[in-house]
Amino acid sequence: MKKKTIRIIAIILALILAGSVLVGALTSIARAVSQSEIDDLKSQKKDIEQKSQEIESKIDSLEYQQMNTIAKKQVLDEQISITQDLITNLEEQIEIYNGLIAEKEREVIAAQKREDDQYAMYKDRVRAMEENGTISYFEIIFGAKSFSDLLSRIDLISEIMTYDEAVYDAYVEAKEETIAAKEELEEANELQKSAKAEQEEREAELQDQIDEANDLILRLQNNIDDYQEEFAQLQEEEEKLQKEIDSMVEEMKRQTLILQQQREQEQREREQQQQGGGVSGDGKAYGNFIWPSASSNHVTSLYGTRLHPIYHTYRTHNGVDIGASYGTNVLAADGGRVTTASYNSSYGNYIIINHGNGTSTLYAHMSKLLVSSGTQVSQGQVIGLVGSTGVSTGPHLHFEVYVNGSRTNPLNYFSSSQYYM
Repeated sequence: MKKKTIRIIAIILALILAGSVLVGALTSIARAVSQSEIDDLKSQKKDIEQKSQEIESKIDSLEYQQMNTIAKKQVLDEQISITQDLITNLEEQIEIYNGLIAEKEREVIAAQKREDDQYAMYKDRVRAMEENGTISYFEIIFGAKSFSDLLSRIDLISEIMTYDEAVYDAYVEAKEETIAAKEELEEANELQKSAKAEQEEREAELQDQIDEANDLILRLQNNIDDYQEEFAQLQEEEEKLQKEIDSMVEEMKRQTLILQQQREQEQREREQQQQGGGVSGDGKAYGNFIWPSASSNHVTSLYGTRLHPIYHTYRTHNGVDIGASYGTNVLAADGGRVTTASYNSSYGNYIIINHGNGTSTLYAHMSKLLVSSGTQVSQGQVIGLVGSTGVSTGPHLHFEVYVNGSRTNPLNYFSSSQYYM
């Protein structure tokens, strides 16, 4: 009976040890996935850093020094965008490290429990050996009544010794697993700390780059008479953008006509849209726009004629400026298709969305574009981040509304409770 009991215990112990191996294997698989993600992000980071070094070399070159103000600003805008990509990459790494740390903390707790359980089992066995005395092995052998009984007792002693050794080995293995889990947790903490330190460094670097870019425009603002060539270039860029917008407006008119014809026959409308016909929004009237800035309702410059802050001449301001913080979300005022997502020397990073029904909206001076031309967006979708690219004296969102080919005051499509001045 005693022999059978020992064998059952040995089997249970083997299952426990096998379970420990299985848990360790599953943990390794989970770690491999996370490590793969980190390695991928680090590879992307190297590519971004290479682009950053190329931009810095360009800024340090004689060619850059000979560029005019507008061209320099474009280079600085590109540098800012690359630094933002690095910060985003580090944020993603930190997020993965956070997950790894949480996983490692769970592993440490589980490993410590396994160690404690094995240690308790080991202590119980040692206590039993002390109480019975090692001489019990000899008593078992000399108590044999026959040769076959002796062989059976020797086999029993072998199983007892194997069990004792397995208990000890399991305890040692559990202790080693605890030590390894704690070391891996410490490593993950150190990697996270390093990523956070670099993130802070990059954010300080980004602020210096933003200040440098803004100072460039301020110098242009304060010495506009000395920069007539840049002034002419900006006017040319704005005219180029205006032609693009006019072309888009004509296309919108054509689409509106098509849509009006399609309304006569609902089935034809669906077929036309499936064939890539007219662009449609979310079926809302253009009074149903949502406010395009997620962080601010402060209008800093109105639609209409104003004294231009850069050119010092009275010019028409084609939209409204919203004084939002740098890097905050820009939202699509309504659903539709992105017709343009590009860079312009005057507007910086800008997006135009065709909502259908004769309406479109423009968003300018963004630090980063998060959608591309041809993308279908929904109302409220984040399409970019507030910035100060192009000719801008500080972070803000420039927002325009077009209705049936003509610019119109964007504030006409919002209630007075949605913004303040």
